[in-house]
Amino acid sequence: MKSSTYEELDRVMIEWFNQQKTDGIPVSGTICAKQAKFFFDALGMEGDFNASSGWLTRFKQRHGIPKAAGKGTKLKGDETAAREFCGSFQEFVEKENLQPEQIYGADQTGLFWKCLPSRTLTLETDQSTSGCRSSRERIIIMCCANATGLHKLNLCVVGKAKKPRAFKGTDLSNLPVTYYSQKGAWIEQSVFRQWFEKYFVPQVQKHLKSKGLLEKAVLLLDFPPARPNEEMLSSDDGRIIVKYLPPNVTSLIQPMSQGVLATVKRYYRAGLLQKYMDEGIDPKIFWKNLTVLDAIYEVSRAWNMVKSSTITKAWKKLFPGNEENSGMNIDEGAILAANLATVLQNTEECEHVDIENIDQWFDSRSNDSSCQVLTDSESAEDQTKAAEQKPSSKSRKTELNPEKHISHKAALEWTENLLDYLEQQDDMLLSDKLVLRRLRTIIRKKQKIQNNKNH
Repeated sequence: MKSSTYEELDRVMIEWFNQQKTDGIPVSGTICAKQAKFFFDALGMEGDFNASSGWLTRFKQRHGIPKAAGKGTKLKGDETAAREFCGSFQEFVEKENLQPEQIYGADQTGLFWKCLPSRTLTLETDQSTSGCRSSRERIIIMCCANATGLHKLNLCVVGKAKKPRAFKGTDLSNLPVTYYSQKGAWIEQSVFRQWFEKYFVPQVQKHLKSKGLLEKAVLLLDFPPARPNEEMLSSDDGRIIVKYLPPNVTSLIQPMSQGVLATVKRYYRAGLLQKYMDEGIDPKIFWKNLTVLDAIYEVSRAWNMVKSSTITKAWKKLFPGNEENSGMNIDEGAILAANLATVLQNTEECEHVDIENIDQWFDSRSNDSSCQVLTDSESAEDQTKAAEQKPSSKSRKTELNPEKHISHKAALEWTENLLDYLEQQDDMLLSDKLVLRRLRTIIRKKQKIQNNKNH
């Protein structure tokens, strides 16, 4: 194999390695070798390639990767390539006469949606990494917004299941996100192209038209070992196109990786913890009640809470002049951590939690010492117990009789049914669904208080 081919493969592998480490996914030698072979084939390289242990050793030596690269190990970005791309991108923007409103960025990340700080919740679960590797507990989210931060498209969420059990009775078109399913760990070419053509292009055209701007835009993406070529991604009139970043510059200049994705995760985890505190129930019960549908609504809310100034600031290296109007340089995550720590310190059994603990949890990527995740076996066990405890239809009918006192249990069942109904309707507002979900949280808390009194 020629040296130039080695260099091209190395660039792709470095980008993939950094992405895995960013999301806390362990990388073994076997996985690394298989991925190298996949990229070799995907890039259409000629010749024979054997990702042997010798090749892996030389790859690590070339790029200074420790023999036992632990969690958090990250390769240094290519600063030269980043500077060159920034210059060429700014020239492209001037040549095409594009405004910040017409410049978009998108990036994906893995989200372990069943995750709470271990110092806050004492769970009798195995803290091995097997829990966080479960596909049921991880979804992919892709954030996309323009350089002003004023047009944030709904999140693209990708899960393993075509229609998870929690989606029963739910019309996918009514979700606050765009949902797709696939088996792979990262968004596949077919899914990404479908999202681009059926969602991104129409939404961008609609937004620019509302602003009185020419329906012309560019979408900035990472180096694509498994995404369509630039020529394959464009609107029918060729005015909306994509540009790919060069290899190994994501950590340096990819806008969504400059604090945006991290802020979304922080808001999500803060919301999850607030939900737990509001319900005031046992952690095991909280886990049992939490579904991927809940996670989707929560992460959608988290994305909506990210300020436009945070997104604008993330573009400063690629689009320097755009940051002047972004307002004060405020770290949303730091403020969020401080506020959450204050709330926890005034919550029973959480007085010992401080800002440092919250920061560690916010930044945790998987099932480490700051985060605990429920395993598949425990999920199945809880579902079995829930099924065994489910009342018969006869008892439910008696319990829901309006002439009698309505118990918290009955009110909760009504609320669940009404939520199912709203998910089936295509004309219901997201705000209505969120109000009902908040009401469900209140009823669960009341039920818990009553159960404590009875004991």
